[in-house]
Amino acid sequence: MEKRLKVVVPKKVKPKRIDLYLVDFKKGISRNLIHKLISEAHITVNGLPVKAHHLVRPGEEIEIFFPEPEKPSIDPEDIPLDIFYEDEALLVVDKPAGMVVHPGAGNFAGTLVNALLHHCNHLSTLGGPLRMGIVHRLDKDTSGLLVVAKTDSAHLNLARQLQFRTVRRQYLAIVWGTFDEPWGRIEVPIGRDRIDRKKMTVAPIYGRIAATNFDVLERFGLCSYISLELETGRTHQIRVHLAHIDHPVFGDPQYGGRRKKLGGLSPKKRDRAAEFLRLMPRQALHAAGLGFVHPDTGRKMDFCSDLPDDMASLLATLRAG
Repeated sequence: MEKRLKVVVPKKVKPKRIDLYLVDFKKGISRNLIHKLISEAHITVNGLPVKAHHLVRPGEEIEIFFPEPEKPSIDPEDIPLDIFYEDEALLVVDKPAGMVVHPGAGNFAGTLVNALLHHCNHLSTLGGPLRMGIVHRLDKDTSGLLVVAKTDSAHLNLARQLQFRTVRRQYLAIVWGTFDEPWGRIEVPIGRDRIDRKKMTVAPIYGRIAATNFDVLERFGLCSYISLELETGRTHQIRVHLAHIDHPVFGDPQYGGRRKKLGGLSPKKRDRAAEFLRLMPRQALHAAGLGFVHPDTGRKMDFCSDLPDDMASLLATLRAG
């Protein structure tokens, strides 16, 4: 059965491309899915089909038709899941480092979605057949907590909570260098790197606003152990922001957190840092805290995940001097 969603553009909205407007308004619906719906005339404005470049204006009525979802082109796989909580609307999982969240180019097996399809009888469909249930993501080599939607209504509700920044997302990270202050805030726009499209970068002109708050928990000379809270959820946000202030996540090969940081060290410190890097083959970043309001019951939900073994081992080594 086809589902429909109506959106009336508020009075104060400035003209904006409809694809971008809907991505921001209904977080959790991918831009690719929106383009597909537009191309198939499943998105109308005041009853008429539009193109992706249509500029929405105050008072316009946007209607989105969601056809019956395609059968997933990915196979369920019996992959163990660390489930913190589950009910009929959602589940909270602790994703291990090394697991891709959803299928994509080069990764159509072994993903979290493959595992979820084996575990669940149903998942939300708003992200499209390759992102069933996925409301937000973690990078492949970032471990930690994710909330997964089983129903479309739960998906939309959780996506709105993310949009209005009411979801608590706390991360723990080991980063290069030490800080003079006990806490800080990083607020600089982030956009796709125009040379390396697999990376994000600080982009004051074309980037989207991004804000990260952090507290310094421990200092170790070469490294620091910090806690971070996200206000926004841009791709690679923490990794880009920390690299921007010259404290890249320890072990992060993409944003200067591995061999690049060894160059300016004395031979003794370089050997010590290389030893630490052998303990941490990925970026030392863990999504440790997740809090939101349950979309059906209205109950406040809050979850905490312990450091994975690799980060705990590195931290113990740093503490030992």
